[in-house]
Amino acid sequence: MDSEKSNENLKILIADDNQQNCELLEAYLADEGYEIVMAGDGQEALTSVEESHPDLLLLDIMMPKLSGYEVCQRLKQNETTRAIPILMVTALNEMGDIEKAVNAGCDDFLTKPVNRLELITRVKSMLRLRQLTNERDRLLEYVADLERLQPPQAKASDS
Repeated sequence: MDSEKSNENLKILIADDNQQNCELLEAYLADEGYEIVMAGDGQEALTSVEESHPDLLLLDIMMPKLSGYEVCQRLKQNETTRAIPILMVTALNEMGDIEKAVNAGCDDFLTKPVNRLELITRVKSMLRLRQLTNERDRLLEYVADLERLQPPQAKASDS
């Protein structure tokens, strides 16, 4: 296989206070081979992100302790978690709710009840984007390392 990770190496955190919603999303994703981690409230979601380092977060908006908006905003403001794609999954579908989710930093959103095919398609798309972003960052770091290692006289002659 090329540089892509297989789905078995990809971790998805599902954060929802409704256990049935978590189980449904997990069932929809079960055949795809992802590692699934669960959180039952906003605070647990933040702790889980720190501990499990997921590749994607499926985040409910209406949760106890911290709302999905607050969780999203905190993760996007943190340098170490900002690149984690966040897919808001919510029963709220008013334009103001969607706008608030986008302003909090979510990358995409799905409305409940979730369509299985739509969920799988969005998850695959967001994980692929995450992989490409990681690859780009690694390449940029490699180029920067090469530039730092280049002798000073070689840099001057390049100008």
